[in-house]
Amino acid sequence: MNKTLKAGILFAILGIPVLTFIFLKLFGKNNFDLPYFFPEIGDNGEVKVMAGDTVFSRMPPFTLVNALGDSTVVRPDAITVVNFFFSRCGTICPIANTNLVRIAEKFKNNPEVHFYGITVDPKYDTPAVLKSYARALGMDRLHYDLLTGDKKYIYDLSIGAFRLPVADASEYDPKVTQVDEMFIHSDKVMLIDQDGHFRGIYSGTQKSEMDRLKVEIKVLLSHEQ
Repeated sequence: MNKTLKAGILFAILGIPVLTFIFLKLFGKNNFDLPYFFPEIGDNGEVKVMAGDTVFSRMPPFTLVNALGDSTVVRPDAITVVNFFFSRCGTICPIANTNLVRIAEKFKNNPEVHFYGITVDPKYDTPAVLKSYARALGMDRLHYDLLTGDKKYIYDLSIGAFRLPVADASEYDPKVTQVDEMFIHSDKVMLIDQDGHFRGIYSGTQKSEMDRLKVEIKVLLSHEQ
């Protein structure tokens, strides 16, 4: 085998992977996508279908008060991460919110991603309390708002829009006085896309789940490009 032929074969062996990489880089498309959650159910009890596609629920716009005391309208027009918590919580909330701050830090330079924590204890969690809480965790320097407001409005939002359980046990049993036993809520974190669809549900207390949240936010961002 002459040297020219050997060189040609060597070039082909080494060059094809390089050319393939360049082709995929220039013309390839990442088809990885996220699931949709919460299909809408019609009056007949069946999943709604329009033009052959399942109709999925969307996060409705809602209005609450932020840590500065300003009325805040949250609309489904950006990548939105939402969880429910309360500042006096000594169990799952500190873990979940610390994990979420770590993720929010990764997107602090991207205004297309916003984090919201909604209190389930609005009587205690005034804007001033939330402001102090946010500052302690470093939320005040991120795209991260803590929200409070009318208790019934918040509970209806949690159960109706986000499908997350919430309750104040003291309303049913006056013997319940321990704060951590009083407010029943989920550790789940919800990811909503730019169209308001629910695209991810995560356990806020698990680091691996929060790492998945970070990856899946990037997936949604890639769809904008």
